[in-house]
Amino acid sequence: MARWAIAIHGGAGVDPNLPEHRQEEAKRVLARCLQVGVDALRAGSPALDVVEAVVRELETDPFFNSGRGSALTRRGTVEMEASIMDGRGRRCGAVSGVSTVKNPVSLARLVMDKSPHSYLAFDGAEEFAREQGLETVDNSYFITEDNVGMLKLAKEANSILFDYRIPLTGTDTCSALAGAENHNGMVMNGLPISIYAPETVGCAVVDSNGFCAAATSTGGLMNKMTGRIGDSPLIGSGTYACDVCAVSCTGEGEAIIRSTLARDVAAVMEYKGLALQEAVDYCVKERLDEGFAGLIAVSKGGEVAYGFNCTGMFRGCATEDGFMEVGIWE
Repeated sequence: MARWAIAIHGGAGVDPNLPEHRQEEAKRVLARCLQVGVDALRAGSPALDVVEAVVRELETDPFFNSGRGSALTRRGTVEMEASIMDGRGRRCGAVSGVSTVKNPVSLARLVMDKSPHSYLAFDGAEEFAREQGLETVDNSYFITEDNVGMLKLAKEANSILFDYRIPLTGTDTCSALAGAENHNGMVMNGLPISIYAPETVGCAVVDSNGFCAAATSTGGLMNKMTGRIGDSPLIGSGTYACDVCAVSCTGEGEAIIRSTLARDVAAVMEYKGLALQEAVDYCVKERLDEGFAGLIAVSKGGEVAYGFNCTGMFRGCATEDGFMEVGIWE
């Protein structure tokens, strides 16, 4: 029997001034969702079921940027995306442009299991969800008061806003955003962006049979263009699983797409013979060019690893031998 292991994330790139109570709230959410996965693995659940269950929990909690609490488009709506991959046979499913499906990761699972395709988007994904009887809700369910406020600030700053968890009280937030942008000098595809802290969620698991799986879900960027698709639903970029490892990425989607980051971790393990953490370190340091991102990974041998090249990553992991941790910073 192999050793099971699980890793989860709630996004890479964290505002260094994030208030202590928000940090503690993030850790509580991560710990609760991590425990869901641990309990399932102890009960013998397969990796694919575990990653779906954990990401569903993360989508349901409004703290992170997936499901309820997703970032808003410039039109003030929510367009979500998710993917899931089974290392056994490298089966996969993905969706984009989802606006009424309560748990996009479960729709991605159904695309994999119940359709002849790997990827459905927008109206086609919504129609398939209804055909499969998935729970749907009005788009307003996903929208929170905090996100409405942050979209307003992003529009005023004429910027795509990554860190939309900045407190709305106590400071002149617009001035803070402008100052942060000038200080960081960050760009995406040559265009300026604000503070870097996307909060995509993901999970990577190896079960007691040595089978790997991964899933990733997000609402994307605050004030993003309608129709924008990031790395999270793209197999090989935001999500990848095979018989060697499972990976879920988070961060600057355009950079992750360019580097096919998730697949690269598996590739350097397969072709260069690197161990899991070595592979993660190599890909984060050598394959992201000027982009900023992070990732979590597990190996078929029950190892866990993570890496990021920005300020912090919301994350947690646990292994069969009793190790468990939740963290944000280095």
